[in-house]
Amino acid sequence: MLLSSLTPAFQWLDTPDALDAACEQVADASVIALDTEFFRENTFFPVPALLQFTAGEEAYLIDPVAVPCTEKFRALLQNSAIKLLHACSEDLEVFQCWAGVLPTPLVDTQVAQGFLGENPSMGYQKLVEFWFDETLPKEETRSNWLVRPLTPAQCHYAALDVIYLLKVWGLQAEKLAVLGRREWVDAECAILIEQAGRSVENDQQWYTRQRQLWRLAPRQMEAYRLMTTWREGETRRRDLPRNWLISDKLLFAIAEKMPGNRFELAEVEGVKPVLIKKEGDTLLAMVKQAQHCDESALPVRWPDPMHPTFKTRFKALKKVTTAKADDLGMAPEMLMRRRDIETLVMQDLASEPHSLPSGWRGECLNTALVQALEELPS
Repeated sequence: MLLSSLTPAFQWLDTPDALDAACEQVADASVIALDTEFFRENTFFPVPALLQFTAGEEAYLIDPVAVPCTEKFRALLQNSAIKLLHACSEDLEVFQCWAGVLPTPLVDTQVAQGFLGENPSMGYQKLVEFWFDETLPKEETRSNWLVRPLTPAQCHYAALDVIYLLKVWGLQAEKLAVLGRREWVDAECAILIEQAGRSVENDQQWYTRQRQLWRLAPRQMEAYRLMTTWREGETRRRDLPRNWLISDKLLFAIAEKMPGNRFELAEVEGVKPVLIKKEGDTLLAMVKQAQHCDESALPVRWPDPMHPTFKTRFKALKKVTTAKADDLGMAPEMLMRRRDIETLVMQDLASEPHSLPSGWRGECLNTALVQALEELPS
């Protein structure tokens, strides 16, 4: 059933008084659905263009271009009602930028769907189709949300995004209760909120996202870590997209070469004169810092994922995770991500304490993971 002809009820909020009045309308709700539209072409931080919320059949559309966040809306974001979002990571950034707070307690319906045995990265429109066999309009997905006034089609699209979020959650919550997995969802979404509030700590761990990190020696790894940490902080400070300053690929290439002066830096493929002029001394200083870093403070070298010993352990742990995921009717990555399995293998190879899963994941997996490692040749 195509819903593009549906005209949802909504209110446009572009004054503090109107926003506060809307907050009062939903103040007693137990569940509030939220969404955002934003622009992020030439900035590090998202530029808020529209914020939507609802607790029923009428949606409220906030114009953040015209109205600042009010104390009543901040309080609404942090009251006891469940805050529903779908694929929330960038939305959380929008709320942090515009409201200065994060919506809690949070339920991400994409996460919830993963715990129900479906695609753990299901998009919102697919989610609505899955539960209602209805198709939401898609035409406005990439429209310009900063232009004013918004078209009726944009407003309808934005309103439906939150109205149907409530309906989806009603069905998800029932099934989660039957399966006994509601607490799993709450725990996972609490982690999302915690991670969203740890930007500086996340900066320092950005380097671990690099899939080729095993190619670097410890001093090269330290240089790469220092440079990615600096880049994350600078792009935030300057409000620039990461690649406008310097890409991960180029930082990795610099770490591989470990240049000692501007001439050697210029020989790194992809390094342009303008980068050397603006950031060359800073980059070289971080390479030098890594060169002189005390050996005990260097990162541990990552093992080659193609080495037979690594592959044997990885396959054994992956087999355990997949088998348990099959028993639960869930995607394996909902139980243990590839990066977490790799970390566990590295710890085992280095004879370090194992960072085994905690909470419900630990209850499901740890006995089998430990047994699998014990059965492998040392």
